[in-house]
Amino acid sequence: MSGSSQNGETNGPSKETSEADLSERRDRLNRMLEGQRAAEDAERKSQKSDAPGYAQAMKLSSEFIAGIVVGGGVGWICDHWLGTSPFGLIVFLLIGFAAGVLNVLRAAGEVAHPEARMKRDETQDDDRK
Repeated sequence: MSGSSQNGETNGPSKETSEADLSERRDRLNRMLEGQRAAEDAERKSQKSDAPGYAQAMKLSSEFIAGIVVGGGVGWICDHWLGTSPFGLIVFLLIGFAAGVLNVLRAAGEVAHPEARMKRDETQDDDRK
């Protein structure tokens, strides 16, 4: 390089060439950055998609366990109050298990909630009339 180009002084033809080179380099850099941003966005979306799945799993498992625990607790209290030891616990534990399964199915959307089922039945009755 000559001394004049190092001092920032450029001649006409080399200035046009350098602007074209800079423009080309800038375009390449922009394309590379767009690719990086797209990759980062895809990674961020995949990380976010795991969180709702974990939340749904925790919700379903807690509803199932809560049904069993409440059923067992009610059965244990009934046994101590009525003196019918293990029968109340067994019966209410099974009822709690069934309630837990029903809660999981409702939360997953497989079974309609009672209010929604009643509204659906009312609209079907109105359509039949």
